[in-house]
Amino acid sequence: MSTTIATTPSGRAFISDNMAGASPQIARAVADAAAGQVLPYGNDPYSERARRRLSEIFERDVDVFPVSTGSAANGLGLAALTPPWGSVLAHPDSHIHHDECGAPEFFTDGAKLVGVPGADSKIAPEALRTAVRRRAGDVHSVQPSAVSISQATESGSIYTLDEIRALSAVAKDAGLRVHMDGARFANALVHLGTTPAEMSWKAGVDVLSFGATKNGAMTADAIVSFDPALATELAFRAKRAGQLTSKMRFQTAQIDAYLADGLWLENARQANAMATRLGDGLKAIPDTGLLAVPQANILFCRLPQYVTEGLLAEGYAFYHDRWEPGTVRFVTAFSHSAEDIDQLLDAVRRHTR
Repeated sequence: MSTTIATTPSGRAFISDNMAGASPQIARAVADAAAGQVLPYGNDPYSERARRRLSEIFERDVDVFPVSTGSAANGLGLAALTPPWGSVLAHPDSHIHHDECGAPEFFTDGAKLVGVPGADSKIAPEALRTAVRRRAGDVHSVQPSAVSISQATESGSIYTLDEIRALSAVAKDAGLRVHMDGARFANALVHLGTTPAEMSWKAGVDVLSFGATKNGAMTADAIVSFDPALATELAFRAKRAGQLTSKMRFQTAQIDAYLADGLWLENARQANAMATRLGDGLKAIPDTGLLAVPQANILFCRLPQYVTEGLLAEGYAFYHDRWEPGTVRFVTAFSHSAEDIDQLLDAVRRHTR
């Protein structure tokens, strides 16, 4: 009895950047790590190199906790910042609100997620000023404890450095800590043309969920803490959550290769450039409409139903009608080529009446 596994050709896969495979450099690094014997639980040369590289790119010593998923990074990072009677202030569109099946609440032992509105899926500073003071000190209410921002956001928008600094200042003034969901940290970084330090701890971020899986790695993300006081708690929480892997070298070899020679930035630039190319092409096609100019590698647009159906019939994979009827999301990856984008645009044109 044979089993057929459905796959989508790489040039037609636009559901998410986690549909892409791995960069060859990262695949080779994992193969290299499979040889020989090293100590377990992160006491190996690969893990030490990954920690060193992360400290170098962030321009300071950081504590690094490799994890297998971004959900684990977010949940554990927030748990170190938020007591069970606390609340995490985040935008209603955030990934921790919609796509993590209660993981932040689970890891924090019951802390509440509280939505704070703002345009373009970004928290508005004036709304945050109200939220950080709401029922503070009232024993009958959860207490505002942490602010979580997504960089880039779920709609593909990007916080500017000034916006991050402004939100961090509001949080710190009220005694709250700041977490950044950086599942697409590299995509935001290259768009802003800044440094990892400027977009994180120098802007007030205490804990970062550092994403690599969506940008060329296999199963490797990391919690990066800029506060040494959190190291012990994060270490115990990671172990308790089953994230202290015995063969950690297979994760940290990926992170090491990801950061080596600027691969992570090169991959992010390619993914972003393909979203820009797609957006530019769609603007010239009748009956299509961009909801916003893509800043990272996420593009939302409106397509007639018959165009959507035609693309799906050709084997294209993307989210549609998940938000509003006629709204489509395309996510480009480091592995997409200009030819892939042009073929998608040709398909849209063919199906446009």
